[in-house]
This record gives sequence, C-alpha cells and structure tokens, in this order.
Amino acid sequence: VCSFVCSFVCFGGGAMSSQSVGRANEISDEISVSVLEIYCEQIRDLLSEDKDAQKLEIRQGEHGNYVPGLTVVPVTHMEQVGELLEVADRNRSTASTNMNEHSSRSHLMLSVHVRSVNRVSGAGTRGKLHLVDLAGSERLSKSGATGQALREAQAINKSLSALGDVIMSRAQKSNHVPFRNSALTHLLQDSLSGDAKTLMFVCISPVMFNAEETFCSLNFAARVRTVELGRASKNVEAATGGDEKAHSSKKKSAR
Repeated sequence: VCSFVCSFVCFGGGAMSSQSVGRANEISDEISVSVLEIYCEQIRDLLSEDKDAQKLEIRQGEHGNYVPGLTVVPVTHMEQVGELLEVADRNRSTASTNMNEHSSRSHLMLSVHVRSVNRVSGAGTRGKLHLVDLAGSERLSKSGATGQALREAQAINKSLSALGDVIMSRAQKSNHVPFRNSALTHLLQDSLSGDAKTLMFVCISPVMFNAEETFCSLNFAARVRTVELGRASKNVEAATGGDEKAHSSKKKSAR
C-alpha cells in the first residue's frame, strides 16, 4: 500500500418522505454514532473532551468487536452527525510534512449503529456501518518526516501493510486471516468477514511526480476487487412482547 490510499463512504439525508413516515408508524429506529482514531496503534475517542482519560481497547462482544468506554451519541438528524464530525476533525491528529500541510497521522472511523424494533411484533434487527478514512502511507524520502512524525508514519505504514495482508488472505480464501495483526484490522474484522459488505474508494494523484505511488495504489485496488465476502445476512433479534406493548399503548391513548 502506498501514498494516496483512502477508504471512505459518503452519505446524506433530506426531508422525511411519506414512505419513511409510514415506516415510523410501524418501526422504532434507534441510531447512534461514535468517532475514533487509531493513532500509533492506540485507540482515541475523538468525541471525548479528554482523549487521554482512559486506555481504550477492542473487545469481543455479543454483536461483534467493539470498544468499551467509547463515547456513543444518539442522533436523529444529519445536522447532528455533521456537528460530531466537526468535533472529531478538531481532535484528530495531524501534522505538516513536505507532501501535505495538513497530513492525517491516524485512521479515522465513524461508526453508525442502528437498532430497529417492530412496534407490533416486537421483533428487532441490528446493524452497524463503519465509515473509515485511512491515512495514506508515506515514502519518507518524499515526506521528510522526522521525530514523532516519523514514528507516526511507520505506524501508519505498518497498519496499512496489515490491511493488505488481510485483503490478500481473504482473496486467497485462506483458513487463517491475520485480523489481530493491527488495531485497524482487528476493529474491522466484522466488516471484512463473510457477514458484511465492504466498499472501498482508492484516491490517487494525477501528478507524474507521484506516478510510482499511484501505480502501487492501483495494484492494491486490483487485489481488493478480487475479495468475495459472500451474502450479507440480517441480524434479527427475538420478539420482546411487542403485541402487549402496542395493546397497552392503545389503551392509554384511548383514555
């Protein structure tokens, strides 16, 4: 993996349609957002006022890998998500190099968690979406990174190399996939396994000075295209007495 590699997904919202209004009458949706960065293999909470308050680690939970203690904010409008991203962007680690005046020194991950419950049956579904901005790897001969910036570049390159190893293992359908070789791949294990879908954008430079990095990035993209994750499945939860709750609600309304 070389410079100018960046993975991200953009999404937008607008006015609520008549179809979404009808869904709201039948389905209760709970949406929450968290934003973190992986800096030198350390996880930092970008929505926390004190990023060094506690050491954050990845744990295996009932619904996949997660980070205990991470700030999770319930949201109802896109404007709220935009405000959270502004906070995260201010807290993200950056530095100036010969290649970029505002160089990202970490991978940023915006996670959207959605839980939907049928108001009548009580049956629920759960899902999550990770939007990841990967820091591009650096050629030290061009970036001129020294000191702490050099250590940051080495950590970025190592984690992107680990991501390349995971992609290669998935493409070759290997029995063992080295997810735990980096915090990035460990955290993305659910998204890079069979029960998920992954979309990657690779950004490249049109400048001839960066032709070698561009060629390397395109080769990485070609390897990514060969990965088949299989069919994604819906995470369905058992009903929790939705009929009784709905009946009780109707009684209260009638009063």
